[in-house]
This record gives sequence, structure tokens and C-alpha cells, in this order.
Amino acid sequence: MKATNLAELYELDTLSWEPVAQTLDRGVDQVPGTSGPDRHTWWLATINADGSPHVTGVGALWHHGALWFETGASTRKGRNVARDPRCSLSLATQEFDVVLQGTAAIVDDPEVVAEMAALWAVDWPCRVDDSGIALTADFSAPSAGPPPWRVYKVTITGATVLQTVEPGGATRFEFD
Repeated sequence: MKATNLAELYELDTLSWEPVAQTLDRGVDQVPGTSGPDRHTWWLATINADGSPHVTGVGALWHHGALWFETGASTRKGRNVARDPRCSLSLATQEFDVVLQGTAAIVDDPEVVAEMAALWAVDWPCRVDDSGIALTADFSAPSAGPPPWRVYKVTITGATVLQTVEPGGATRFEFD
């Protein structure tokens, strides 16, 4: 991993990736007053067909060093990722703000889909549908479109972290 200090101008140290990964590993609750500045939402940025950005909130999960989200194939984010898998997800926590860049891919492995469904089901009563490779539930966010919802894994290639507590700092990470 390569780390570039973005805060040398202020004589701040290069941040370490480990505390960021530990916070993400613990999980970040979206309930107000829990893990972040009163509420947490992962924001997914994809690229529209005309090259403009599309940003929307998603219920992403950090799991095994990757980010995971679900959506319907007919949604704008689903269409955008099918056309161009490059994307970024951002999150604000008490300790840091982070933007993670990577590439998204649909997960077709029924065991992995079931594993992710079980993780989401802690806070959202979803389940694997009859196909074995998609999710269904009685409800989801309006931006997810109608079921079935496919699971996407975002393989992280880079991150920018801004430490929001003392002593502060800003670092860009590039992952192999």
C-alpha cells in the first residue's frame, strides 16, 4: 500500500490505514447518535452515460476488506455500474471522513449472496430469493427499485481519509 500525506502543509503526520479499517470492521450504524456525526449514510457515486456523476445514498456494508451494496438492475446506479464499474463510496464517522474508490461487480456466488443477506438482515429483513443469487424483502429504499436486488462487491483500489479529531490529517491510500 502506498500512502501520500495530503496535510504536509500543516505539518501533520501521514495517517495510518489500520484505525480506519478497524472502524469499518466494527461496522457503522445508521441510527442517529451512534457511530458518526448524528447519522451515517454511505454515498455511492457512479458515472452516468453522459459522463456526469450520479450520487445516491446506499446501505453499504464493509466486509472482508471490500464494500458491498445491493440494487435493482433497472436503477440508475445498477445501469451505470453495468456500463462502467468504476465508482466511489463515501462516509463520515466521528473519527474520519473517507472516500473509497474501486470497481463494482455483481456477485453470482449463491453462498456469498446468502452471507451478505444474513449480514443485511441484522438491520433489514431481506432474504435470498428463489434464484439463489438475488435478494428480496417486503421493502427497501425507494432508490433500490423493485426486487430482485443484486449484490455488488466493490473492490477497493484507493482511499482518501480526512481525520476529523485531533491531531487531524489527510492521507491518500493506493491499494495493490
